[in-house]
Amino acid sequence: MTENQYTYAVARIRSKELALLNQQVLEQLLASKDYDECIRLLQEKGWGNQDTRTAEEILKVEQDKTWSLMEELVDDISVFDVLLYGNDYHNLKGAIKQVYARAEITGIYLSHGTVKSEVIYQAVKENDFEALPEHMREAAKEAYEALFHTGDGQLCDIIIDRAALGAIWEGGKASHNEILEGVAELKAVTANINIAIRGTRTGKDAEFFKRALADCGTLDIDELTKAAMDSEASIYDYLLTTPYSDAVPAIKDSLSSFERWCDNRILKLIKPQRFNPFTISPLVAYILGREYEIKSVRILLSGKLNNLSENLIQERLRETYV
Repeated sequence: MTENQYTYAVARIRSKELALLNQQVLEQLLASKDYDECIRLLQEKGWGNQDTRTAEEILKVEQDKTWSLMEELVDDISVFDVLLYGNDYHNLKGAIKQVYARAEITGIYLSHGTVKSEVIYQAVKENDFEALPEHMREAAKEAYEALFHTGDGQLCDIIIDRAALGAIWEGGKASHNEILEGVAELKAVTANINIAIRGTRTGKDAEFFKRALADCGTLDIDELTKAAMDSEASIYDYLLTTPYSDAVPAIKDSLSSFERWCDNRILKLIKPQRFNPFTISPLVAYILGREYEIKSVRILLSGKLNNLSENLIQERLRETYV
């Protein structure tokens, strides 16, 4: 894109930001008396369309709106591939398990990937992994064989999850874009910390950590593995020597609090990019801002549907992008 095209695209994004949900609107949604009122308030804010009724329908429409906007603004949507690799690998898991089960399974595929889910399914079904992008082929073959030879669904997931993190991390580095590199690094870091904590709590062995932990730049995977093999306290001690020392109180509180810390850390990274008008960065920031906005609304609606208290829902909400 030329500088003029970036300027136009960023101007469009800045106008779209005016419709994003701020803290005041989230508080209004939180104070709604029940799920139905919350849905109505969202519809009044322009969420969904005339055909949407349920939470998932509304959230799906909002995701579609984001990517439709990007397709209008950017000639080559592949500049955002790093943000979509996670969907591709999720769909790879679904395809392998569907072929293994020899049954039709509805609702397992995500939209907005770099590869159509039908292509992934067909490649797995025909055992033709060369039909997949190069970065997916080895993991797809290994995960397929692991599931079909052992029946171990968790091992299949571990192989694919690690490959997904690797693709995101490598894609971030290759982008030479500060925000994409930073987001890719944080996704790898937070996933590794989560794996280490959960693995320690469930008594996983060294082989598990070797298979599950992915390379990243700001964590020493060998040191994290040693700590995880020792104790949860050792993980905390190691993290206190890294740029992620402030994650420790969140982890000690709960893994739900840690997930919120992860998302808020990324939001803090992307917010300054709103004011960088001559690069793709404000568009990337908007996509991620929308992603976390939708996640907060999903949490809020789920809480209302399950009659959770306002305080409990509030604890799980992410910071707002605007």
